[in-house]
Amino acid sequence: MEQTKGNEMRNINVTGDHDDDEKWVYDSSVDHKGRLPLRASTGAWKASLFIIAIEFSERLSYFGIATSLIIYLTKVIHQDLKTAARSVNYWAGVTTLMPLFGGFVADAYLGRFFTVLCSTFVYLLGLILLTMSWFVPSLKACEGDVCAEPRKAHEVAFFLAIYLISIGTGGHKPSLESFGADQFDDDHPQERKNKMSFFNWWNSGLCSGLLLGVTVIVYVQDHVNWGIADIILTVVMASSLLIFIIGRPYYRYRMPSGSPLTPMLQVLVAAISKRKLPHPSNPADLYEVPNSQKAQGRLLCHTKKLK
Repeated sequence: MEQTKGNEMRNINVTGDHDDDEKWVYDSSVDHKGRLPLRASTGAWKASLFIIAIEFSERLSYFGIATSLIIYLTKVIHQDLKTAARSVNYWAGVTTLMPLFGGFVADAYLGRFFTVLCSTFVYLLGLILLTMSWFVPSLKACEGDVCAEPRKAHEVAFFLAIYLISIGTGGHKPSLESFGADQFDDDHPQERKNKMSFFNWWNSGLCSGLLLGVTVIVYVQDHVNWGIADIILTVVMASSLLIFIIGRPYYRYRMPSGSPLTPMLQVLVAAISKRKLPHPSNPADLYEVPNSQKAQGRLLCHTKKLK
């Protein structure tokens, strides 16, 4: 009799634990109010669709601008080909380096959501300034339809706009895709399966934005008006920002845990400063992490094979 009751109690406990796993998400994420997230109302596809939308608009804007940048510099700003190529290379270099800073800020300070949000505001500000440089009379390249040299104010506004877009891209690239992956719990079988599908749809959104950027936007720039193309990009980015903010209650958030670059630099400095010390024969004498952290993750076993 007592054994039967014990088995029943164990079955109840197992069932209760399973129900909790289905109801709540235990992967160190929180909801928008800092609470343990409910599985049914946060994350997964209901959240990731908002994230794919903003990735689509960012790629549309970036490639719509980058594809025709050298043409704009030569035809509108009247730079010679050598100077225009150098300007494009400078801009591309800055845009490539910015994700290093964006990733550091996201991991160490703001978290992925607020990094994406702030960088999108900066991106949108750059697009607005780019549009104003074409339509605002004091910022136009020329007073009439034909001019030998553009106004200095137009050049300043234009380059400030595209470098703001570089900063915005630096926040998007390292944070947005990771934020999308955060919406899926790897310990839940169905969500782990959906996570694989998410990256397929993510790439579809990315490639769709790229394709429309190098075709439709370039066509509008070439056959209609540069300013109209800028308006389209600004409206699309503003709409995606609004969509991203609307999705805030559905997201799962990870708190900033510090930049991975910091412990890497600490290891490098420690290795250099202690390079002349004798190597202990017992691996237990080596310092790896504080004792309080040893139970929180896996530690690789020491080996002499890589010496």
